[in-house]
Amino acid sequence: MESLGIMGVAYYHSQIRGENMPKLLEVKPLQNFRLWLRYDDQITGEVDLSDLVGRGVLKAWESGERFNDVKIGPHGELTWGKDLDLCQDSIYMRLTKKSPEEVFPTLKTGVNA
Repeated sequence: MESLGIMGVAYYHSQIRGENMPKLLEVKPLQNFRLWLRYDDQITGEVDLSDLVGRGVLKAWESGERFNDVKIGPHGELTWGKDLDLCQDSIYMRLTKKSPEEVFPTLKTGVNA
């Protein structure tokens, strides 16, 4: 599966170091390449992904129809079929406007969780 892991370091910390990433519970596609998201930490809102359309593997979204086929994958990632996904860490940070260090405190301290 080809993946656009925008924040690979954050993914490392959430998966390897055991830091808890809020769980994505619900996603709904909206117009103009936006998504409505709901997380288990009560964060909800819209994220605009229009800046990614047409870039690399995201060229598949250009028709709009493929974008609307979004699902939550088994690890909390957003998926569009078997060949395209976005990591939940990067989407959460985009939605909340938090930095990786705010979401994963050990990035700042370098302390193993």
